[in-house]
Amino acid sequence: MPTTRSFDLVCVGLGNPGADYVLTRHNIGERVVKAFADEIGIRFLLESRFRAQIAKGTYNSSKVALLFPTTYMNLSGEAVRSFIDYYKIAPSEIVVLCDDVDLPLGSLRLRKEGRSGGHNGLKSIEKCLGTQDFARLRIGVGAKQDKQDLADHVLGKFTKEEAILLPQVIENAVSALKSLMSEDIEKVMSRVNQKVKQSKMDLRKEGEENCHESKYTKPL
Repeated sequence: MPTTRSFDLVCVGLGNPGADYVLTRHNIGERVVKAFADEIGIRFLLESRFRAQIAKGTYNSSKVALLFPTTYMNLSGEAVRSFIDYYKIAPSEIVVLCDDVDLPLGSLRLRKEGRSGGHNGLKSIEKCLGTQDFARLRIGVGAKQDKQDLADHVLGKFTKEEAILLPQVIENAVSALKSLMSEDIEKVMSRVNQKVKQSKMDLRKEGEENCHESKYTKPL
């Protein structure tokens, strides 16, 4: 007999636990899943057996589970593994949301699978699940300054100017997650990732006009 899926959409928002981290660049994944929960009227509750905060409910008749691991970032995979093992969810059925310093602030990049790109949360999930076969929605937080330590950058808070843009960034990411419940991932990828290309084009144009390269296009 065919099995019934426990959830139609499982999203994991990455970050570090605690009030000191919630507004940092590294916790943008947490902020998106919690905004999603607020929008559809479900609550996060701490479930110690999973070492995570979990929100479960329905949206447009689809069953949704949202996770925020309460391990530190580099142990996120332990929480994800315990949750998907309990509910018998395949890695390919989850979407992980994380920050990305290689993307311009606010840009989104959706992939069905891929490498961690050095992101400790993704590396932990890959290690614990034994596969890279899970979708990830990367959220651009902009590159670090030339001489800035990468850890200081991702564990730092957004500037006042950047913070002004965050509500729209979060809204766009939530919209992408909603789309995954009703559309094929390739179709959503095509739409979301096209915006990344446009963002990069806009930044190059801006850099030419200002006679210098935008800080967001500098490599790490």
